[in-house]
Amino acid sequence: MQVIEITSFGAPDVLQLGERPDPEPAAGEVLIRVAASGVNRPDVLQRTGNYPVPPGASDIPGLEVAGEIIAGDAQAMAAAGLKIGDRVCALVAGGGYAGLCVAPVGQCLPVPEGLSDVQAASLPETFFTVWSNVFERAHLQKGETLLVQGGSSGIGVTAIQIAKAIGATVLVTAGSDEKCAACVALGADHAINYKTGEFVEEVKKLTNGQGVDVILDMVGGSYVAREVQCLAEDGRLVIIAVQGGVKAEFNAGLVLRKRLTITGSTLRPRSLEFKTAIAMALKEKIWPLIASGAIKPVIHSTFAAADAAKAHTLMESNQHIGKIVLTW
Repeated sequence: MQVIEITSFGAPDVLQLGERPDPEPAAGEVLIRVAASGVNRPDVLQRTGNYPVPPGASDIPGLEVAGEIIAGDAQAMAAAGLKIGDRVCALVAGGGYAGLCVAPVGQCLPVPEGLSDVQAASLPETFFTVWSNVFERAHLQKGETLLVQGGSSGIGVTAIQIAKAIGATVLVTAGSDEKCAACVALGADHAINYKTGEFVEEVKKLTNGQGVDVILDMVGGSYVAREVQCLAEDGRLVIIAVQGGVKAEFNAGLVLRKRLTITGSTLRPRSLEFKTAIAMALKEKIWPLIASGAIKPVIHSTFAAADAAKAHTLMESNQHIGKIVLTW
């Protein structure tokens, strides 16, 4: 099969087209003929040597795919309501940048009705991440307010739409007026250009001084201190990436007085059982909203798989709004 390999750690041009033996599905797995592969920030970190591959995972980058099941564990597929020939999208721990990809049955979801393979490939990584962190870890509820740092990212556009669908108020930050406008068009109630304004003051104004209930943070670093200031009483801060650094100093007194929760997680190393449970929740609660058009995939650009280096260059430029996808 054709694959995109990381020939050495470094700039995007280390991503090169190569060939590997076809993978074979083990018990509980399916083999997918990949039509499209999602591109995510962890792929960039892996390419630069800053995101070690979990034990047992493929060294080929790529955490989400969409395509057709062509082989697999018949008993496991039957139990999950799947069969050979079905179109699915899947979350994988690696190996997504390839013409063929093995995926656990429990991490496969049917392609929502009406979606293309490109649209389907954009779903798993961000939807699994947002659901597990914003709704299961931070317990965002109808009527509460969510602040999304980086609202125009793949994670951001997903969080905006799911949060609005469940009846939350959504504030976002983004790095340009164009990105802010895109977030509002997707349903965000307010968008703050963090390059021209201070988000702490804006959040306080927009919430009449009360603060927000949940913050989804992909920055870490110096943002944490400001986010503690932005949280309402009993507020929850969920950190899912540390693009701004791993160290933070903040007012612990505010944490005590406002009874705040600061938490975080990474998805890739979690167990099959954990990811399967998320998949089941998404299928029940979110997939119908996608099929109805209430939630829509947001695709910024597609690239032929051989042009993966161009896709990573775009990702690192931070000029995109929504997802970047490779096609095979």
